[in-house]
Amino acid sequence: MMTSVDTDLMRVLADPLRLQIITLLARETLCSTHLIEETGAKQTNLSNHLKVLREAGVVETEPCGRFTYYRLKSDVIATLAGQFADLAETARVTAENNVKRSCP
Repeated sequence: MMTSVDTDLMRVLADPLRLQIITLLARETLCSTHLIEETGAKQTNLSNHLKVLREAGVVETEPCGRFTYYRLKSDVIATLAGQFADLAETARVTAENNVKRSCP
């Protein structure tokens, strides 16, 4: 059973600020003003990170008057979690069966 983890998505989520953003968005839908207050990031920096998250399909936007709210797409995170769960199961089975490649 071969399992792979979405490495492009892992690169997107590996940034500490983006990880902080998605952690905040897991708790509630927020606008960029809220995210600036919570993270302490500069507006341009935050906007760039939100763009990366949007383009990766991790967050979605909801216009509300002059503000844009951001919401975490839980299915994307759930898929990634499932990939890691599969990887962990593969490692468990490998260890139980003492699978190892012989040296040449």
